[in-house]
Amino acid sequence: MALDSERRRVTPEQLRELDVDELQSELVKLREAQFRLRFRSATEDISADNPMRIRTMRRNIARIVTLLRERTQG
Repeated sequence: MALDSERRRVTPEQLRELDVDELQSELVKLREAQFRLRFRSATEDISADNPMRIRTMRRNIARIVTLLRERTQG
């Protein structure tokens, strides 16, 4: 399943369809994209892009981490 989690909000229902390996790979991809975006925002003006992109990405990461914790604990 291809998620566009770097640019838009991903619903928990979409994430629950993924298995643990897919969630972990999505998490790695999002964290790398977040690092690149934060680095870019420090070196240049990203206001031409969607300024909410960092917030959306951070929240998508939190959703994935929450689901991974749910699945590993119980």
